[in-house]
Amino acid sequence: MPNKDTLQGQWKQFQGKIKEKWGKLTDDELTQINGRRDMLIGKLQEKYGMAKERAEKEVQSFEETLMHDISSKRR
Repeated sequence: MPNKDTLQGQWKQFQGKIKEKWGKLTDDELTQINGRRDMLIGKLQEKYGMAKERAEKEVQSFEETLMHDISSKRR
């Protein structure tokens, strides 16, 4: 399970990956979200019409992928 602060702690470096995955999010929205998981989930619901549960699962999956990528680079 990723650390709750994963997104917030490294938000600037993850913004590009977030835009790749969820291209409907604007730079202004990403700046406003500023790594806050709950706000990212809310924006995914708003922009993509996702149910809250689906948005939460997508963010969790994204965090897990990021954590895997980070740990792979440290080896």
